[in-house]
Amino acid sequence: MSEPTEAEVAARRREFAMLLETFRDTAVLVPLYDGGWLTADFGGIRWILAFSDESALSRYALARGEADRAWTYQTVLGARLLDVAVPEAGGPCGVALDAADGAEHALLLPPVTGIVPDAFAVDHAQQGGMLR
Repeated sequence: MSEPTEAEVAARRREFAMLLETFRDTAVLVPLYDGGWLTADFGGIRWILAFSDESALSRYALARGEADRAWTYQTVLGARLLDVAVPEAGGPCGVALDAADGAEHALLLPPVTGIVPDAFAVDHAQQGGMLR
């Protein structure tokens, strides 16, 4: 597999920027679990699990073998997750949208500059900034 060209990289960055803006402007479903939002820890990062609609949440429940239980959720604006919930997490935190839908359809929003507030971005801390 060859390295992507500069034009391909630029096109991918534009596509991601559009996805990020759409996510920020969209209300998503965040399941409630054990007194808070459903999260998963992976690779030293806490991921808030969010779903684009009830069908996506149902696919996740089915994948977990928990389709027979009631899933309660809150509807939350994507921007609120990134700008408010991530800083309140107390450590590196990102958002995983439609986690059961595979790499082709899921969207991971890691805690990096340009996605979450700089003070809570892990790459900001690596560049000499302070991670709060």
